[in-house]
Amino acid sequence: VQLQASGGGSVQAGDSLRLSCAASTRIVSLYAMGWFRRVPGKEREFVASARYKPGITNYADSVKGRFTISRDNAKNTVYLQMNSLQPNDTAVYYCAAQKNFKSHTGYYEPSKYDYWGQGTQVTVSS
Repeated sequence: VQLQASGGGSVQAGDSLRLSCAASTRIVSLYAMGWFRRVPGKEREFVASARYKPGITNYADSVKGRFTISRDNAKNTVYLQMNSLQPNDTAVYYCAAQKNFKSHTGYYEPSKYDYWGQGTQVTVSS
């Protein structure tokens, strides 16, 4: 499975961006799709996930209410709508896919994801 992330850029605080993650397979066949981010010198951080069985979305507390994960099954694409961006959202954002259920906490654990996209840079200036 190949994942292609896009949509990053440089914006001002308060602006919005939408990231896209195009998969080379039918995303309905995957247990979960997730977005993570990494700041230099820090570990990869969970941002959001969408599990297809039973169709649950989860968000990190830091983005809850501002970010929305969604999917277009026909396009095999997952999106991350990011509103009210803040400077501390600056990071490289990665999309990831989990083939099967691993554990009840696996949706936010990077080690539980099987496939990763190449990352897209998001820079938010104040």
